[in-house]
Amino acid sequence: MANRNENQGKLYLIPTTLGDNEPLEVLPISIKKAIEQIDHYIVENEKTARRFIKKISPRKSQPSLHLSVLNKYTEPEEIPTFLQSCLDGFNTGILSEAGCPGIADPGADVVKIAHDKNIQVVPLVGPSSILLALMASGMNGQNFAFNGYLPIDAAERKSAVKRLEKLSRDYDQSQLFIETPYRNDKLLAELTKTLSPNTRLCVACDVTLPSEYILTKTISDWKRTKVESLHKRPAIFIIHG
Repeated sequence: MANRNENQGKLYLIPTTLGDNEPLEVLPISIKKAIEQIDHYIVENEKTARRFIKKISPRKSQPSLHLSVLNKYTEPEEIPTFLQSCLDGFNTGILSEAGCPGIADPGADVVKIAHDKNIQVVPLVGPSSILLALMASGMNGQNFAFNGYLPIDAAERKSAVKRLEKLSRDYDQSQLFIETPYRNDKLLAELTKTLSPNTRLCVACDVTLPSEYILTKTISDWKRTKVESLHKRPAIFIIHG
């Protein structure tokens, strides 16, 4: 492997908040220090990224910022160009819309290329809804899998849920997944119908926000529980058979 060029900039992975709360309530001071020193960013949404940067560092000059947008509309061949700033000697930050870059996030594509180009990658500390939900669930934190979104088709989704339940039982492995927020209530209802009575289910909603709601119960207990509405609230679901 070639030695790193000391004149290259580093790629900083900068976590953001999980909702509309004050950034420094949940983010360490290292995030503020990094943002004050970095002018080049790779972001999912320019408007929200600028708002976040302004909240963290109100005195930072907005016209001095150089923002490249990375989202589902970005052409794959365009992504390597986002790291030209590092090759030119400028530290560059990746900002997710929520949580940690590279975790259930398109930033992972940039990080992969950074390693290929021998650019130093620096992950900073911040909230991950996946890990925080697992921490609070009481389930197996030594053996777990994040599965992203379940299938939309009802039959396929039911099959996927049963498959994940079996995996959790056979391998003592906690299974995490998410849903589009406006379908959360429907998914919870389906889980209580599909899963076995003794399977444990954790719902972790609005993690780190004032409205945070985290509850782990067996399916039989969930059926007897009056549940808060999860509609349009970001949530993590975890099952363990």
